Amino acid sequence: MGEYSKALDYYEKTLELELKTLGPNHPNVATTFCSLGLVYDAMGDYSKALDYYEKTLELELKTVGPNHPDVATTFCSLGRVYTDMGDYSKALDYYEKTLELNLKTLGPNHPSVATTYNNIGGVYNAMGDYSKALDYYEKTLELELKTVGPNHPSVAATYNNMGFLFKNQKRYREAKKYFEMSLAINQKALPSTHPHVLSGQQQLSEVTSIYESL
Repeated sequence: MGEYSKALDYYEKTLELELKTLGPNHPNVATTFCSLGLVYDAMGDYSKALDYYEKTLELELKTVGPNHPDVATTFCSLGRVYTDMGDYSKALDYYEKTLELNLKTLGPNHPSVATTYNNIGGVYNAMGDYSKALDYYEKTLELELKTVGPNHPSVAATYNNMGFLFKNQKRYREAKKYFEMSLAINQKALPSTHPHVLSGQQQLSEVTSIYESL
């Protein structure tokens, strides 16, 4: 918590100085609101995180307008907080706004669009709507393969998400396949002691044991 406390102190002082020197409607103030939101989000203080992200959004709409990529980023941050809070309806609302704005400003083949598909898939997975979750994970994968290629860590993460999706449905053969593909990419790209490699090995081992015992 000490590092969070230092970060809050730094950003609060920054905000005070910016308000004094730049005024309340400067884009830098929105950036600092966002930074404070990120710290509170990381601390699990979702109420304060939402408060700062909403202040960020209000100021961005005023300063850069509703069609700026920064607004999409803030929508995404709000979606993430509502996901962490378990308010999936509001999370989907903000992620869908993120997607709409990213498609408009960045185009359909931008990595941020893939990230948003993945976030929406994650919400549906958490809700137990596995059919919709799979649909969005497949959209994520299709776009990632097109934009970053088959050996990128993002692709490994999507395979991993699909592995968990199938594991949640007790479809262990499919889960095993996707965990294997995820691990293969991470083992090529990362050191053997990297957390993604170690957790991938553990997940694959668990699913393989269950599958072979059936």
